[in-house]
Amino acid sequence: MTEGLFPRERTTVAPGAVHVPAWLPLARQRELVDACREWGRGPVPYRQTVLPGGGVMSVRSLCLGRQWVPYRYLDSVGVPFPDWLVGLGREALVEAYGDDGGFTPDTALVNFYAPGARMGMHQDREERSGAPVVSLSLGDRCVFRFGNEESRGRPYQDVELASGDLFVFGGASRWVHHGVPKVRPGTADPALGLAGRLNITLRETGLPALSPHSPPRPLGRRREFDDRA
Repeated sequence: MTEGLFPRERTTVAPGAVHVPAWLPLARQRELVDACREWGRGPVPYRQTVLPGGGVMSVRSLCLGRQWVPYRYLDSVGVPFPDWLVGLGREALVEAYGDDGGFTPDTALVNFYAPGARMGMHQDREERSGAPVVSLSLGDRCVFRFGNEESRGRPYQDVELASGDLFVFGGASRWVHHGVPKVRPGTADPALGLAGRLNITLRETGLPALSPHSPPRPLGRRREFDDRA
C-alpha cells in the first residue's frame, strides 16, 4: 500500500518503544508471507490457543523455535527457528536502536488475524531475558494499543500499524501491557496476496538452547492457514 502524499514518520512511542513505518519493502513482505504459509504446512499447523480458563483465542498462532503455551515455554521445538530470521531481528534492532545488542531470538510467535480477530491487553513476561521484542506486521492495518506496566487500563496510546511496519519495545517499555483491539479488514495491498493480518514477534527466552529436532507437543484447536485465510 502506498504511503500517500505525506509518509508516516518514525516515532518513539515511549522510552525504548520505536515504531518504524514501511520498514519492510513489498518484496520482503511477500517473502515473509510465503514463509508463514510454508511453516503452517508443517507438522505444527496454525491453531487457536486454548487458555487455562477454557477460553479460546480468536487469533490463530504458530511457534517457531521453543514452543510457548499460556503462560510458559516448553522444552520442545515446534517449527525450527530459521537463521535468516535471527538476522532480520538484528537488522530490526539496528534500525530501532542503532545497535543489535547481540540479539539472538530463539522463539517467535506468528499470529494470524482473520476478520473479527483481536488480542486482549497482556504482557510478554514469560521470558527470562530482558531483550527487546521485535514485532513485524503484514497485511491489514490494525490498532496496536501500547499501555503501561502496572495495569491493562489507561494510560495507553493507540498506534496504527500497517503492512511492513516494524515495532520494537525494550528497555523501560519491555514489560508494558499491549494488545490489538481492532484490525481494519481489506486495508492490505492486494499485491501482497494476503487477506487478514499476520504478526511475527521475535523474542529471546533466556532459557537453555534446545535441539531443533525436539519433538513438538500438540496444542490448541487445529485450523489451517491457507491462501484464502
